[in-house]
Amino acid sequence: MKNSFRFTSWFVFLSLFSCRSSEVKNHLNIITADIIVYGGTSAAIASAVQASRLGKTVVVVSPDKHLGGMASGGLGFTDTGNKAVIGGIAREFYQRVYQHYQKPEAWRWQKKEEYGNKGQGTPAMDGTERTMWIFEPHVAETIFEDFVRENKIPVFRDEWLNRENGVQKKNGKITSFQTLSGITYAGKMFIDATYEGDLMAAAGISYHVGREANSVYGEEYNGIQTGVLHHDHYFKKNIDPYKIPGNSASGLLPLISPENPGEKGEGDNKVQAYCFRMCLSNHPENRLPFPKPDGYDSTQYELLVRVFDSGWRELFRKFDPIPNRKTDTNNHGPVSTDYIGMSYDYPEATFERRQEIIKAHETYQKGLLYFIATSKRIPKEVQEEFNTWGLAKDEFTDNGNWPHQLYVREARRMLSNYVMTENETLGRKPVNNPVGMGSYSLDSHNIQRYVKPDGYVQNEGDIGVHIKEPYQIGYGAIIPKKQECQNLFVPVCLSSSHIAYGSIRMEPVFMILGQSAATAAAQAIESKKAVQDVDFTKLKEQLLKDKQVLTKPASTF
Repeated sequence: MKNSFRFTSWFVFLSLFSCRSSEVKNHLNIITADIIVYGGTSAAIASAVQASRLGKTVVVVSPDKHLGGMASGGLGFTDTGNKAVIGGIAREFYQRVYQHYQKPEAWRWQKKEEYGNKGQGTPAMDGTERTMWIFEPHVAETIFEDFVRENKIPVFRDEWLNRENGVQKKNGKITSFQTLSGITYAGKMFIDATYEGDLMAAAGISYHVGREANSVYGEEYNGIQTGVLHHDHYFKKNIDPYKIPGNSASGLLPLISPENPGEKGEGDNKVQAYCFRMCLSNHPENRLPFPKPDGYDSTQYELLVRVFDSGWRELFRKFDPIPNRKTDTNNHGPVSTDYIGMSYDYPEATFERRQEIIKAHETYQKGLLYFIATSKRIPKEVQEEFNTWGLAKDEFTDNGNWPHQLYVREARRMLSNYVMTENETLGRKPVNNPVGMGSYSLDSHNIQRYVKPDGYVQNEGDIGVHIKEPYQIGYGAIIPKKQECQNLFVPVCLSSSHIAYGSIRMEPVFMILGQSAATAAAQAIESKKAVQDVDFTKLKEQLLKDKQVLTKPASTF
């Protein structure tokens, strides 16, 4: 991975800070701070902000150039669940979104009163609580940059962990890690806030990739889910999977696996499908035509044609409205933007291989848009409506108006002494030492596409199970086993089963857990204790002081 952050730029930047022991230090390619945060996600920024507010020196080491991860990468139609359990810095983020859209100049392509105020089950904009949950990508990124600037947090961008031998440990603690640029980051506490869990893995922490069998944790919705059809992301009618319909000798259409999907309830090493959350516009002055990507192959979309031919017409179901006549467009239907089956090796892949996977997802998804926009095989009325949309000209302007963040819905998940499962999320088991709350449905996208015994195609792995009330997330889920590491927090790739992670993996929750991780890190430094030995009573006191929500509220807002 080529690194573009030059020595001179970070040296000059850090020279703005004095070299007293209480501040960030820069000596001979070694950056030292109390807390080192690896990642550029929303959780990373929440962690760094909290660390700074608690008087600790902190640096963010980000592989990404843009801050905010999916929160600024296209996921503007926030997956909130019960908004009453979103507190602390996470709620502050959404309050800043609200404040932005109170300004008349924020409404460039649409009058404020024309915006439908549509959110997930509740209004997008809540004036009583001064929060707004739906937003444009560039607005989110600006807020994260404001957080960094206001708290004077050094951010090192385009810095990639040396995963082979870059992590140094001594006496059960990480002492430093090195990036591929040759810079070493040394600290007292470390927070892995990446979607992939690279620092966690490189530090020798136990983790899992894929679905556990239901028998492992006594679950129902974790393992292989053949025959379980939730949401609308499955084939409701019989669709022939073969290149020549009815002729199995002709071979399968693209993106259909020839493998047996496995036994229901058993585990596997597959992960749910990824995609890009697209920001589209239907304003003529802010709309760009869908481009034909390099490597375009129209045969990749034959299955979609057959779905349309069966009478399916739900293409626009997930063109969710965000301000200024734009969308957060997500996967919807049996054949859509999810690149099913093409993300399996991403979690463990090298940086170079991940870039190939990301590019393949981009090519597939751009090709899908171009195909729908131009192919004569698309129903005329669908195509005409589709072509009223295009890429938003004023979003992702340095990336061809394409999102800079692939939606990595899950990758590695830490395996600690405490594992969040569907039993905790559904209220069947109590949670000890809560450091945050979740409330979104158990939600997994499809994991494989296969041929059923009757000879027709079907998707497998999509789960949507409603959660009746918010649940707590235990402190033990964001810390590793003590014998593996005593100064690391993992608020994103936390210890969770596949299906429990399907609810936890929401951006507000990541910010909540990032703030809690930084709070515990600060207290571990002050008490000179391992993260596993932090006094939870004291931790809880600080979390509540900083407006985190740790118990089910009496009402929603």
